[in-house]
Amino acid sequence: MNVEAVEILIVGAGPAGSVAAALLRQQGRQVLVIEREQFPRFSIGESLLPQSMAYLEQAGMLQAVVEAGFQFKNGAAFMRNGCYTDFDFRDKHSAGWGTTYQVQRADFDHLLAKEAERFGAEVRYRHEVLDIELGKDGAPALVTVKGADGAQYQVRAGFILDASGFGRVLPRLLNLETPSNFPVRGAIFTHIEDGIHGGGFDRTKIRVTVHPKHCDVWFWTIPFAGGRCSLGVVAETSFLDRYQGSATERLQAIVAEEPSLVALLENAKWDTPARQIVGYSANVDKLWGEGYALLGNAGEFLDPVFSSGVTIAFKSASLAAAVLQRQFAGEQVDWQADFGAPLRKGVDTFRAFVESWYAGGFQTIIFHDKQQPEVRRMISAILAGYAWDLTNPFVKETPRRLAALEALCAQG
Repeated sequence: MNVEAVEILIVGAGPAGSVAAALLRQQGRQVLVIEREQFPRFSIGESLLPQSMAYLEQAGMLQAVVEAGFQFKNGAAFMRNGCYTDFDFRDKHSAGWGTTYQVQRADFDHLLAKEAERFGAEVRYRHEVLDIELGKDGAPALVTVKGADGAQYQVRAGFILDASGFGRVLPRLLNLETPSNFPVRGAIFTHIEDGIHGGGFDRTKIRVTVHPKHCDVWFWTIPFAGGRCSLGVVAETSFLDRYQGSATERLQAIVAEEPSLVALLENAKWDTPARQIVGYSANVDKLWGEGYALLGNAGEFLDPVFSSGVTIAFKSASLAAAVLQRQFAGEQVDWQADFGAPLRKGVDTFRAFVESWYAGGFQTIIFHDKQQPEVRRMISAILAGYAWDLTNPFVKETPRRLAALEALCAQG
């Protein structure tokens, strides 16, 4: 096999991989991105959080995203049994961006990958990593790749960033996976022409709707520009398995159980076959090792309820690029202190909110009719993606603060 050498090999050209590639190219590093799919390709996770805008700006991609014509977003709305509440992310505790976009990921991810190429990264589509042999004592790793033509070749990589998302290439090849502590949940989803007219729906916000009989079953409605939206339901697989038929028929049957969604989507055209994913929550025993680091969903994926996936991907790319800059400059670096621990802090903040959501406690908080403005602004900041801002008490002491607030709201 042919063998080539590269300073940094990135596995996956999704948001984490593309942003990491751009940041590293700005440092003058040689970057090769191996992507299994051909872009554009379908992906869910369409509702960005405002915190992500800072990383797009850092990567030099902000102008391209702003000019792409995506749906403007300034918050999140929640509906439960006819009760509506929303958060405007511009009114939040943390400093920084308060607005962002809702994006068709096929277009968004392709745009970011092209931006990475503009900065000088090489992106190879329809190339797949087959095997990785890590180097020892600072020696390069040896990566075996299958090209688009089926021929295999090898790459000696000074460092590997795994941004392969749900493909989780390094966790699989290096046996890093550990069980998630979340129940096995699934999602059924599609894109539709929503047919929503009038002022009853705020297209600048994602809407999360709770099933009228099951607090742990919820729907997302993510409006796009041009009158389309992403629609999906998330539940434990035991619930989803009650419904028969195609994925589209099952999704329609579950949506029919929620009156506000039935009314909202009465003129919708279901013009795209629905899809299903199951058991998406994942974890690893470590986020880095000698010669590699895991970015975004390749390391851990929690749950889609608060749209945290892309923000975590961007944060991990930013942290890894900063550590690599120092490492290539000859400094002694501590990947756990400078990458693993800070990344986990934000992920654990999101995790506590996700767990509270499914247990019902966080729903009690956000639908409470006597919310304190400052507490509301702290929660808004986390929903906007600022899960690493330690000036926010709900980040600094997430479990304790959440539990105390849940108890207070439960008392009325």
